Amino acid sequence: MLSIAYSELIQIFRNRSVLITSFVMPIAISAFFVYQHELFAQVGSLGYIAAIVMFTVCAFGLYTSSVTTLASRRQNLFLKRLRSTAAGDGSILTGLVLPVTVIALVQVAVIMVVLGVVTGTPSNIGLLALAVLATVAMMIGLGLATAGLTNSPEHAQVTTLPVSLGVIAVASWVGISGTEELTLLKRLLPGGSATELVVNAWNGGVAVTDSLLLLAPTLAWVVVAVVLATRLFRWEPRR
Repeated sequence: MLSIAYSELIQIFRNRSVLITSFVMPIAISAFFVYQHELFAQVGSLGYIAAIVMFTVCAFGLYTSSVTTLASRRQNLFLKRLRSTAAGDGSILTGLVLPVTVIALVQVAVIMVVLGVVTGTPSNIGLLALAVLATVAMMIGLGLATAGLTNSPEHAQVTTLPVSLGVIAVASWVGISGTEELTLLKRLLPGGSATELVVNAWNGGVAVTDSLLLLAPTLAWVVVAVVLATRLFRWEPRR
């Protein structure tokens, strides 16, 4: 698994498109939100900014890059060759998505620290970390499922748009309007409960036990994504 992950990390730094998707775009967008934090705090809150930053990195840096990577490795038959080795399916997939996952986690951590330095520390760092980990797990699962529908790296630019833009739209909706109205709908949509959890963790004012319940919808999406991935994911190109 680690050898696969190391090889994949080298490929990331050699691939300009993946490098831009994984590094440049999320960092640029996040830097804009942090720089304009006073403006966006008036629209939503500091917790809203933290949620948008998290989903920007996870949607573009993690989810899109994972789908592109898996589609590319399938197209050049690398996945098929890996399955002929002693590595199991789980180890193969973990090795392939581990580099972009670690990169995304480091990016989120660094941006959150910068946001905290600029605006003040979050109310509950532990709760914020749980929200980030749950979101990362959800986006990885959705990435594996989407990769099953993606024929090539070029095709990934199309297949990843609905989820990428969708979770960011949901995060903006929930972060700005709150969950006082349409509560169930907002929490059940992918990214809705995670956004509320990040807002609560950063802004405070909500009981920890109530906030922890918000993990349930996100973890449910992890299960749904994994089930979809087991049905949709393919190891060889369609003939």
